[in-house]
Amino acid sequence: MQHENVIMERHKMRIEDVITITMGTPQFRIKESLLDSAPTYNFYGQQELENDLVGIELGGEEAKTISTLDDLSLIKGGDILFSLISGRATIVRHSHQGYLYTQNYAKLIPQERIDGNYLVYLLNESEFIKKQWLKELQGSAVLKHTVKQLRRLELPKLHSYEKQKIIGDIYFKQLRLHALKKRAAELEKVLTIEKLKEVDGMSKCLRRS
Repeated sequence: MQHENVIMERHKMRIEDVITITMGTPQFRIKESLLDSAPTYNFYGQQELENDLVGIELGGEEAKTISTLDDLSLIKGGDILFSLISGRATIVRHSHQGYLYTQNYAKLIPQERIDGNYLVYLLNESEFIKKQWLKELQGSAVLKHTVKQLRRLELPKLHSYEKQKIIGDIYFKQLRLHALKKRAAELEKVLTIEKLKEVDGMSKCLRRS
C-alpha cells in the first residue's frame, strides 16, 4: 500500500506504472473454420467503441464476424479498451460482451485507486496527454499509436479517487447527453424536410390545377 501511495503521488507517473495492458488477438493469426461446431464471434471495431462512449447505438454497419476454433481475446462489459488506430478509449458496454478484439486494441486494467471512467476521460481529453501523442506521432508515415508509446505516456497528477469518480461520471453523462441532442436535432431536420416536401408538392399540384 505504501508503494502504491508513492506511485500515485508522483507527478511523472507513466501508464505502465499503474495500468496493466493486454493486447488483442492478431487478426492475421485467426484461422477461419467452416465447421458447424465452430463458434462465431463479432469483431469489436471503431463504431462499437463510439457507441460505447456515448451509451447509445449511433447506427453504422453491422459488426464483422468470423467462425473459428481458436482461442481469442474477448471482452466483457466494463472492460476499458484503447484503440491504437484512433487513439480513443472507452468502457465496453454489456451489449458488446463476448466480442473479439484484435491487435488494433489494447485492454487497460488500472489499479484499484484509479477510476475507469476517469482514465477514459484522461486518455480522450487531457491536453497533457494529447501533446505527448503529437510529439510521438510527428514524422511518422503511418499515424498509428503503438503499445510502446502507450506504456510510456505520462499521466497528469491524479485527483483523489472520489474526485476521479465525479469527473468520470460527468464526462460519460455529458457525452450521452450530447449524442441524444444530436440525434434529436437530426430527427427534427428530417421531419422538417419531409414537411417542406409535402408543402412543395401541394404547391405544384395547385399550380397545375
